[in-house]
Amino acid sequence: MNQPAHQIARKTKRSPFAHLTLLLAAFTFCASAAAAQNSRATQTKPATHPARRIVVSFPDRKLALLEGDRVIKVYDVAVGTAVSPSPTGEYQVVQRLDNPTYYKPGVVIGAGAQNPLGPRWIGLNVKGFGIHGTNRPDSIGKNVSHGCIRLRNEDIRDLFARVQVGDHVSLVAERTDEAARLFGPAPSLAEAHETLQASNEATVAPEVHGER
Repeated sequence: MNQPAHQIARKTKRSPFAHLTLLLAAFTFCASAAAAQNSRATQTKPATHPARRIVVSFPDRKLALLEGDRVIKVYDVAVGTAVSPSPTGEYQVVQRLDNPTYYKPGVVIGAGAQNPLGPRWIGLNVKGFGIHGTNRPDSIGKNVSHGCIRLRNEDIRDLFARVQVGDHVSLVAERTDEAARLFGPAPSLAEAHETLQASNEATVAPEVHGER
């Protein structure tokens, strides 16, 4: 028996709405899936860290490791004498050596307690100069090196683990506002005189790395 004409008409009218509902459901599902993927991508995106920077103040004989404007750690150092000063200016870390070998004409000293470079070498983009340990811990805090920046061996190990090639290095010969912020009040005249006297009395073997 044939269906009445009005029933066929009602079925025909409902069909477009059902089709539209399916399309909307599919669109909603796709949008939700895309949002979930974007959310996961945001969560797994690696975090960026402020650049690390080393600041060495010669008058303070101290080194500060910064991350952005935040001080990570401050170390005591030895710097160059008046006749063999440390270089000043803006540099970068270009080399990191574990257990470096010490060279000077006619002398080669491998890793060990007698090595003047200590257990680590952080080379800068100025020929022959760097930041390193020492076999003379009594020299720390004085102007006695032949230009390099010395740290106690335990300190250079710690610093070495925290810095990477490309990190910025500021070597500062005069007190600045930043040095005052990082290291506090300037050393007293008595302290400066004592350090100068110790520098004049010190006899330290030249620091030569590579060809320098």
